Amino acid sequence: MTYPSPRDITPEGAVALAAIAADPGRALIALDFDGTLAPIVSEPSAARPYPGAVPALRRLATTVGTLAIITGRPAPAAVELGGLAGIPGLIVIGHHGWERWEDGELTSPPPPPEVAQARALLPGVLGAAGAPEGTWVEDKSHALVVHTRRTADPEAALARLAGPMADFASQVGLDAKPGRLVIELRVRGVDKGTAITALAAERDPAAVLFAGDDLGDVAAFDAVHALRAAGRAGVAVGSASGEVTALAGHADLVVDGPAGVTALLVRLADAVQPSPAR
Repeated sequence: MTYPSPRDITPEGAVALAAIAADPGRALIALDFDGTLAPIVSEPSAARPYPGAVPALRRLATTVGTLAIITGRPAPAAVELGGLAGIPGLIVIGHHGWERWEDGELTSPPPPPEVAQARALLPGVLGAAGAPEGTWVEDKSHALVVHTRRTADPEAALARLAGPMADFASQVGLDAKPGRLVIELRVRGVDKGTAITALAAERDPAAVLFAGDDLGDVAAFDAVHALRAAGRAGVAVGSASGEVTALAGHADLVVDGPAGVTALLVRLADAVQPSPAR
């Protein structure tokens, strides 16, 4: 079976897409949620997958060896918002690797104590840093996310808070990771790169695809490239946005946001399981 490779893809990426189409049962397809499957919205609870994304995932789930979502959200939240519970065999890795949802069962260690300490101190730290009106904190239980999207000047607010948040995270034993108008305070040593590396070690795929849109996905892109260097086929897909451009340099293929990711999933689903005749 052949796969029509998109334009502007690295040779290595094209090889990986062809390998997935040729032997989907030995493939691992993993995707970020926000900004990749679902458009970015100002209220996180309002996020929903791009039209057509979930049906494409359902089709892929019947033939692809491993289908996964790797997200910074709590895994159950991604399952609920995405309407993902009915996708057979889907694995949802939450909190960048702290949680795993599979077959309706959630495996989750207790929230790390560093996050509890940060939760208690963060309001005072933001006040002292002069966080502008509209700055708000999303509590993910295993991580805390400072959002600036609702401020009058989101980019300036992000720049103002970057240093103080990095200092604060260091003091309480966390990492401060920048993203799309956010700074996430989370546990050290846990990221989407370690999550996809662990999943690949568990499932032993011949080909790996990961799609993401944010700076937090760079670690996963690097993990795909490391897996490729170790002998597996691999492709890193960037979901383009005007807010994050640095990701493009790490990607084998850049598509037009969640719409482009959905189109790619549909093409893959067509390649591994042709649509029924109408």
